[in-house]
Amino acid sequence: MIPARVSVVTVGVRDLPAVRGFYEALGWRSHTTGEDFARFETGGAVLTLYSLELLAHEANLPVPAGARFRGVTLAVNVEREELVDEAIKAARGAGGTILAEPVAREWGGRSAYFSDPEGNVWEVAWVPGAAFDERDGLIWPSEA
Repeated sequence: MIPARVSVVTVGVRDLPAVRGFYEALGWRSHTTGEDFARFETGGAVLTLYSLELLAHEANLPVPAGARFRGVTLAVNVEREELVDEAIKAARGAGGTILAEPVAREWGGRSAYFSDPEGNVWEVAWVPGAAFDERDGLIWPSEA
């Protein structure tokens, strides 16, 4: 059996200093070890940045030719609806590309999308009724 939890999300990057700098510009504190790895402790899981070439080698896969959307997004959930707009403003200020401006969604919340300097896609979302635990991990509302 594999435990039902996400502990670490690793993003393979081509230019680790530039991508690390983007997340640091968002206000995230990095813990960096060497030229090929950086770690950000976030609520609930750890985000790591790792050399794309080394990651592909470890996984026994070819290095992807270029950045392209693969149907996967990362997400930051926020406590209040207006914080979606503030987060997108911060992403824009840090040099992110805004993919979708904040809007009210048909599922009752508010969200927007941005990408980091290498095209990794993030959603910023407010989900009505969601809460956060003592580690800032998301507690999904039971009725949603």
